[in-house]
Amino acid sequence: MPQVSSTGPLIVQSDRTVLLETGHPDAAACRADLARFAELERSPEHIHTYRITPLALWNARAAGVEAEEMVDTLERYSRFPVPGAVLTEIRDQARRYGRLRIERSETGLRLIADDEALLTEVTRAKTVAALLGERVDPLTFDVHANARGRLKQALIKLGWPADDLAGYARGADLRLELKAKMRDYQVEATDAFWVDGGIGGGSGVLVLPCGAGKTVIGIGAMARAQTRTLILVTSIVAARQWREELLRFTDLTPDQVTEYSGEQKEIGPVTIATYQVMTYHAPGRSRDEASAYPHLDLLGREEWGLIVYDEVHLLPAPVFRMTAEIQSKRRLGLTATLVREDGREEDVFSLIGPKRYDAPWLELEERGWIAQALCTEVRTALPEDLRMIYATAETRDRYRIAATNPRKLDLIEELCRRHRSDRVLVIGQYLDQLHEVGERMGAPLITGRTPTDERERLYAAFRTGEEQLLIVSKVANFSVDLPDANVAIQISGTFGSRQEEAQRLGRVLRPKADGGGARFYTLVTRETRDQEFALHRQLFLAEQGYRYEIIDESELLPEAASA
Repeated sequence: MPQVSSTGPLIVQSDRTVLLETGHPDAAACRADLARFAELERSPEHIHTYRITPLALWNARAAGVEAEEMVDTLERYSRFPVPGAVLTEIRDQARRYGRLRIERSETGLRLIADDEALLTEVTRAKTVAALLGERVDPLTFDVHANARGRLKQALIKLGWPADDLAGYARGADLRLELKAKMRDYQVEATDAFWVDGGIGGGSGVLVLPCGAGKTVIGIGAMARAQTRTLILVTSIVAARQWREELLRFTDLTPDQVTEYSGEQKEIGPVTIATYQVMTYHAPGRSRDEASAYPHLDLLGREEWGLIVYDEVHLLPAPVFRMTAEIQSKRRLGLTATLVREDGREEDVFSLIGPKRYDAPWLELEERGWIAQALCTEVRTALPEDLRMIYATAETRDRYRIAATNPRKLDLIEELCRRHRSDRVLVIGQYLDQLHEVGERMGAPLITGRTPTDERERLYAAFRTGEEQLLIVSKVANFSVDLPDANVAIQISGTFGSRQEEAQRLGRVLRPKADGGGARFYTLVTRETRDQEFALHRQLFLAEQGYRYEIIDESELLPEAASA
């Protein structure tokens, strides 16, 4: 019989939910093991709820976690005997990964099963049968040319994720050498991507916190591949930061690293393109036409040996479609969170690849690779004159009313006063609110309408200390390198977006020159939609093991207690 602790931090339930007592002495160690194969669903103060899902189990298997390791985690930490049905489900779902394989043959691609009945079962589905050619033998089917990605999508929807072992096209050669030593976890991440010499690996997603050097890991993968590379990024600013890092960390020359964006369109041995230009839709063309996305077509025809998807959780639908057609190219996804707000995690798994590596945030924090962070939610009331407006508003308007609560302005001013010697970012969703904050604080504002040159000038001034306070919209959520930012004040966000919470926290997580920590404040209007969405965003922080304190506005503004 397995050893069961009567005082363990876990309660495992037969519906595959797992309850973790956060105050337990073993909670941190348990969470680190549990997070490898379970998804966090709710995170109130004392009990966090995880769910064991098929996709989480398949990602764990792809990352090298064996079913018995998962079983051992539950049995070791569970307060009560683990339901047998849960253990059976873990073993059964984990066993599904790899029972179907896509391999290369002398004539093309083949789908191979380890069981004739299984192959018959999946090929009876019309979505699968349409992508297959002749049956070669009881365990093997030919696969139509260019159907590799769509076949994996179809199979995972049937609950049978295929292990893609068909290998990759070499691409045009590109010699480059790293000029800097990678950190040990960066080497581990690169090794995980390149498992089996890049045959079983060579595609997949690496999950690391902002500030942990995902760009360096991408460059490390390029150094392994030694091939022409396409890098897809979220913005022109991000593209130029990638270019700076490539020139700093490798022996590539400036003419070898080009930008393909709305401002420049050059293709070179290493091309950095924005998602925006890739998804440009030609006017008058049906979205189903091959020529509807001219830039996608152009870049898809190049001899890339590696495609890097920065912030892969933001990958737009048209890029998914292109990715389905170019499965012969190695694909690396980089992200701080696998959560997608559109629920297309299965498409990331099947088209980019499974999760190959997941770096524990708190472990990197303890080792000094990212800054220690204290997360604080400050709750404020809605003014009397807005309560009736909020109460009678349409549901879709209530969040904006609560998120733009004018009482947040006094809190911002007080927090900025307390952190006047720090580098502070005030981050929000609504432009009128941000303009008001900028005017009140006398600070520059960066939005999507700010010209690229002006953005870069302000970011540079912030890095040097010439500017110590920036007001930024969601354009600063992604791939903006501000290593000295140590305070972020979030005043409004995209509803309950966990991915946005990851990116905004990441703005202040880069290690500081003085070894200091970081503060992440979220201003929330209590008893409104703002507070409801804040609860959802907390899930991300809880997933990473961060303590999340909640204080009342009166702790910052004593006069608010009598308001």
